[in-house]
Amino acid sequence: MPAQPFPVSEIVAAQRPVRKDAARNYDALLAAAREAFAEHGAEASLEDIARRAGVGIGTLYRNFPTRRSLFESVYADEVNALCRSAVEFADLEPWEALTAWLERFAGYMVTKRAVREALEDESEIFQACRESMYAAGGPLFERTQRAGAARRDMDFGDLLRLVAGVTATAFVDDAQRDRVLAIALDGVRAGR
Repeated sequence: MPAQPFPVSEIVAAQRPVRKDAARNYDALLAAAREAFAEHGAEASLEDIARRAGVGIGTLYRNFPTRRSLFESVYADEVNALCRSAVEFADLEPWEALTAWLERFAGYMVTKRAVREALEDESEIFQACRESMYAAGGPLFERTQRAGAARRDMDFGDLLRLVAGVTATAFVDDAQRDRVLAIALDGVRAGR
């Protein structure tokens, strides 16, 4: 299983305030930003994010002095959650663990699309996040292949691109997205 801590976790941990009320505000801002970016993309209003978090705009700027720092923190926080979920699913059967992680990955892709507009693919945070994600999910896929439950003619990068492609399209609702993802993943199963 992936070794903890993941490099990207240090980015968010270093920025998160220690005082309980300040940490609560920081977490509320991350959650509000994640939601706003999912709904409105990279152009989501900072004032709306502060309002959703129940704080003033000054609190937002104290925690995230630039729009870019907010994007980076939201992105790193999402990747951290995705990496932690790989550890949570490690005790499941290989195919079940992989598909549970990929469902989380599909949810992460919504935030990634919005944030990617603001961050260059070659930025330090983007690279650290990619490495963390591969370190977390890659072993789940390899274990599934070793168990004979996943095709051997593909690698983890192929799998992530497949899921990213599925999640890049517009769906009527989450149920339709989940159904289409299940159909795509059925093509990954060995012996199908």
